[in-house]
Order: sequence, then C-alpha cells, then structure tokens
Amino acid sequence: MTDAINWQKSSFSGADNNQSCIELASVDGSIKMRESDDPEVVVTTSVAKLRAFMLGVKAGEFDHLI
Repeated sequence: MTDAINWQKSSFSGADNNQSCIELASVDGSIKMRESDDPEVVVTTSVAKLRAFMLGVKAGEFDHLI
C-alpha cells in the first residue's frame, strides 16, 4: 500500500489538532481506525462490522461505558 491514507475525524472532535479522537479511513474495501494521539496503532475491520457497531452505539448499547 503506497498511496497515502485519507484519515477522517468527526467534526465533533473540534478544531484543536491536539485533541484526541478516533480517525477512520476506507482502504481497499476495509475500514481502518486509529487514535489521533497514537497513529501508529491501526485496527482494521469490515464495513459490515463497523456498521453493526455504529448501530449499537446509536441504540445506546454502549452507554454504560461512558
């Protein structure tokens, strides 16, 4: 993979570049995730798994963790 990855973060993260946030990128049909304050650690998942996770977040399944 020689192309640069186009990382995207939520607009809710704010404009401060020092603020920690989760960044996402789509690469070859998979989703890559990293924390902005530790960009060397990258987790890869599928679109379907990320979709299921996001639906769970929206449904409040993880509210007890925050």
